[in-house]
Amino acid sequence: MSFTSIVKNEISRLEAIGSENISELSAIIRNSDYHNGTIKIITENSSVARHIYRLVRDTYDIMPIITVRKGYNYNKKYLYILEIKQRVEMILKDLCIDSNVPKDYIIDDESLIKAYIKGLFLSIGSINDPKKSRYHLEFSVDNEDYANFINDLLNKFTLNSKIIKRESKYMVYVKEAEKIGDFLRVINANNAVLYYEDIRIYRDHKNMTNRLNNCEQANIDKMIMAATNQINDIELIEKIGGLELLDEKEKVVATYRLKYPEASLQELSEIISIETGKAITKSGINHRIKKIEALANKIRMNEKK
Repeated sequence: MSFTSIVKNEISRLEAIGSENISELSAIIRNSDYHNGTIKIITENSSVARHIYRLVRDTYDIMPIITVRKGYNYNKKYLYILEIKQRVEMILKDLCIDSNVPKDYIIDDESLIKAYIKGLFLSIGSINDPKKSRYHLEFSVDNEDYANFINDLLNKFTLNSKIIKRESKYMVYVKEAEKIGDFLRVINANNAVLYYEDIRIYRDHKNMTNRLNNCEQANIDKMIMAATNQINDIELIEKIGGLELLDEKEKVVATYRLKYPEASLQELSEIISIETGKAITKSGINHRIKKIEALANKIRMNEKK
């Protein structure tokens, strides 16, 4: 079962009352098929079908006709088709379906807005499983004005939703993981929120660990490269008998660098301090390494002449 279906199953079991039913049905029927005196609602989710049936029955005292059939190809599940053939004009007018954007009474307060968004998700919403793919929530609609209306509704809850045109459709979408979690709270999908946040936190932690590991590996690679260059400089100076050109402190650093080729400068300073009994800091090591490097570069320049 997809994560979208799991969320729809959960919120379809939530009870709405009174005017919230109107708002939720307004979103569902607006995104269904209605012509020739019939409202036809199609869903692949049996829990959603039962929920819509109860909404229509309890709100308008009408029993929709339910048909179940196989989908159009082998990959589809059963389709649940609900048809309303009674009082259709009254229902469409009552739910404000005769215009692209519903009238204010459909979304008059926060609870009605949440109910409308819940109906939107039940009818046309889709959300990726955070465990399997990128974070993505979307609603696909056929009208730009309606897309802007949905976008405004979502952003009343600061979800940072956006609109993109895709062929003849308009997609309203949310990409930020934290905002998608907030959306699930808006529609009261509490179990889905717990699952989603657990996965999100785990993935964020894993990504941070990977970044830290990559950073640590980069630092190790950088340290090894620097140590290799330092050893090459010392061996070049040693090859021509130039170690005598170094002062005593620089000779000590050169000797210990050759002895401990994999040590960092901090580790080298601690080793020298312990073994010689003379304290030297990391910056002191670095200062002497710079002088050794300068001498090695002079030797290379003379060899080129």
